[in-house]
Parts: sequence; structure tokens; C-alpha cells
Amino acid sequence: MQLRLRRRGIGAAALALAGVAALIASPLEAATDKGCEGGGFTVRLSDGTTLRPDQRADVPQSRLGATVQVRGRYVEFDIDTATLGIRNYTFTGAANAVDITGGRRTVVFASKTPDLRGSTLTDPARIEVKEEGLEILRKGRAVKMKIQAKDCANGGLFQMEPEREDGTATRITHTLAPGVFYFDNPNFRAREGDVLPYKDTTVTVTPRVNFGNDLSSKFVGRDSPQVATRVLQGCPNPIRKRDGSTVTVDHCGGVSVWDVASGGRMGAVFGQDATEVAPPATACTQRCQAQNQVQGRAVVLGFPFPIPTEVRFQPRFP
Repeated sequence: MQLRLRRRGIGAAALALAGVAALIASPLEAATDKGCEGGGFTVRLSDGTTLRPDQRADVPQSRLGATVQVRGRYVEFDIDTATLGIRNYTFTGAANAVDITGGRRTVVFASKTPDLRGSTLTDPARIEVKEEGLEILRKGRAVKMKIQAKDCANGGLFQMEPEREDGTATRITHTLAPGVFYFDNPNFRAREGDVLPYKDTTVTVTPRVNFGNDLSSKFVGRDSPQVATRVLQGCPNPIRKRDGSTVTVDHCGGVSVWDVASGGRMGAVFGQDATEVAPPATACTQRCQAQNQVQGRAVVLGFPFPIPTEVRFQPRFP
């Protein structure tokens, strides 16, 4: 099979694959134009081909190889072609007005690994490189996987979407890179139960789990689920509430595990978007609309830096 490159201009219907769930409303729209300035991915295939913005390709396994390299101005990572799992998700530290790394190269996730339960992705991969973004879709005998990513300095930059023929959930494990850790955000604990304005209504503050590091005072992120349930791993942590009482939060410091519904998604959100007070994503798995976009109309509570030791989850792994 030949590698087919196409330029933009083909109608939207030509991009759709039969039976694939429509694009889920996601935080990928949240990154500001300023944060994406000069961004754009290149995708390097094992046969030496490089796909650049405004190119699409249907790539067979013979040209994919085991790993595809995604390289951008602000973000880079590698993709395991058999599962569309992610390795070494990294901020490059490139200069930007809304940079959160302090100019440091920062590996965030060592891996984002979906458990396909014995299945592998075998069909040609549909790869589309956009102006500042990327979409990759590949399917196997019992499962389809889709990745969307943006090359920006912060905002909603990544999501992984599984879809299984049997309609069951897919377990996805996020492993943070060394030096990055999950924590219970004390700024949210201090306001827990408060009712704050949101768009033309209100929203109640609930606890927030973020991840951060000890190097960059603006670096913060969070896992962003839609129709996904976090799996408890036996890492109990006592967390102090605003009323002085203590609650136990079961969350490890270096890993989180999620069961994602077929057609749901697991995203990654960075910077200000990770500490704003907004409702959770709607429970939608098909034909979802973009009603979850915040567009700057939420209160941002931020996070303390340095992050207090007592709110950092332990142990790092189960």
C-alpha cells in the first residue's frame, strides 16, 4: 500500500471513518492563540517520511514501524503504534509569553498506556497534521483508538479516546515522569463548598487533584476525564479540610489509573485551565457538542508554590 499524502480542502465528510464516534467536546480548544504562537507538529515515520502541517496520510504498518515520533515547538512525544500509547510527553521549554516551564525542558508523563486487553491496532493509521494540532486514528479487530494533541505552551493539549466493539471500558494508566507529582490542591480545599460565578450561572468548589513539580512556579496540570472513572490503588493520604477535619484521599503520587467508557476520553490540561473552577465534562460518548468550553469565564484559584509536602500524595506508586 502506498503512503497517500493529501492537502487540505477535502470536505469534512471525507475525513470521517464509518462507525467512529464524533469528536468529543474537549479542552483542546482552551489553549490561547498566544500560547500556540509558532506551534505546529511534525510526525516522523520509521521509513524516514515526515508529515508536516496541512498534510494527511493513511499509513500502513510497514511504514509506521513500532514508534512514531511527534515533534513540535512546545510539545513532543512518541507513540506506540500497536496501541497508540504515549511515551515521554515533554514540554520543550521554548520561549512563549504564557510558558509554564520557566524555560526548562520538562518531561511530564513517562507514559500514557491504554490496556487493549490483548488486542492490537493493525489497520493503516489515519494521521492528520493540522496548523497547530494533530489527530491520529487507528483500529484493530476489537478496538479503535484516537489521539488528539495541540502544540501550545499551555491549555488543553492532549486527549486519548478509546472505542471498543463490545462497548466496555478501556483502562488507561498515566505514569508521571520523575520530578512530577500529584497533589491535593490546598487552594481548592480552602474554598471547598463555596459557590462561585461561572458563565451565566454558578458552580460549587470541589477538591482538585493537580500535578506539579519543584522547579517551575507556573507549572501545573491535571487529568481531564470525560465518562471515565478513576481506579483506586491503595495509596491512602490524610488531607486536612477547611473545617480542620481530615479526609482520606486514595491517590498515588506518581501514577493514576482510569477506566474510560467506550467513546469517552482522557485528556491533559495545563496552566491556568488546570486550576479554574468549572463543572465537570458532560457524560457524552457520541455526537458531542462543544458545550464544555470555558472561554475564560471561570474563577481561577491557582496553586501554592512551593507545593506543601503534606498535600503531596504518597507513596509514589502502589
